[in-house]
Amino acid sequence: MAATCCRASATPRFASQLSHKYAQLNVRAVQTDLEQNHGRKVARSYIQHVAEWVGNIAAAKEEDWAYDLPRLDAGIATVVVSLDGAMIPMADSDGWREAMVGAVSFYDHDGERQHTIYLAAAPEYGKHAFTERLAREIARAKQHYPDARWLGIADGAASNWAFLEQHTERQLIDFFHATEYIGKLAQARYPQRSAEAKRAAWQHAHCNRLKHDPGALDALIAEAAQLSRRTSLSQKAREDAYSAWTYFNNHRHRMDYPGCLADNLPIGSGVTEAACKSLVKQRLCAAGMRWKNNGARIVLSLRALTNTVGRWNQFWQKIDQYGAECFG
Repeated sequence: MAATCCRASATPRFASQLSHKYAQLNVRAVQTDLEQNHGRKVARSYIQHVAEWVGNIAAAKEEDWAYDLPRLDAGIATVVVSLDGAMIPMADSDGWREAMVGAVSFYDHDGERQHTIYLAAAPEYGKHAFTERLAREIARAKQHYPDARWLGIADGAASNWAFLEQHTERQLIDFFHATEYIGKLAQARYPQRSAEAKRAAWQHAHCNRLKHDPGALDALIAEAAQLSRRTSLSQKAREDAYSAWTYFNNHRHRMDYPGCLADNLPIGSGVTEAACKSLVKQRLCAAGMRWKNNGARIVLSLRALTNTVGRWNQFWQKIDQYGAECFG
């Protein structure tokens, strides 16, 4: 590997350390960590420069560089594709905008997750560019595991299903999103303030039934219809019940939780929910933070690489292979 790798004359190893730390921490925290744990006093401007230089390479090469899957000892029976959005505070819009997060997860025959590929995209670059990247990851994974079952899991957004129906043979509404609507029915069923215990018990019982009983969905739809017409309830309670009725009706073909569990398939997009928190919220939504589009793009590109097992090393191998100076 070349002796230096950027205009700031950082060695490749130090550039890797700085940008990895910057993916996890703000620049002030990186500076403190370097001084306290490594005995190195480094200017914040230098840290920022090197990390942004590396991050710009990562972001620029997302469409061009393909990364190898790790060797997985367990046989892969199922690949799950999930995607979601997370709101981040933007400096140029005086508000919050949606960053996209996706995951391609590999499960063995016992339903145990063996590996996950993470992707993230800043708001400026739009959902279309993000889904194109996700589609490329899916295509490469299908080459590796042509016999695997492909399951798409997401919340109720129509754009999610338009994408997932193209790339997966089976789709499922995230179970935990569905339980939010059971919670609305529980509130309408027991609206009294003193009925908190009854609401919780009713919600728990019906969530468990939806997970295991094929007849549970029809029962919930009937309950929602009845509650939405109950004149003794407040308007909000009736509206919430009606929204649950609409949600369950619209997505009933994507809510076969008993069947998925019987086939050792996951029923929740917890991997993506966790990614929204770990990739986006923890780093980009701290108090007082405001992001420009390119800054958010750099950090999300770095975090996706560092959170996907094996990719950080591959990324630096590609810099070694192609030469860093042409990206400076």
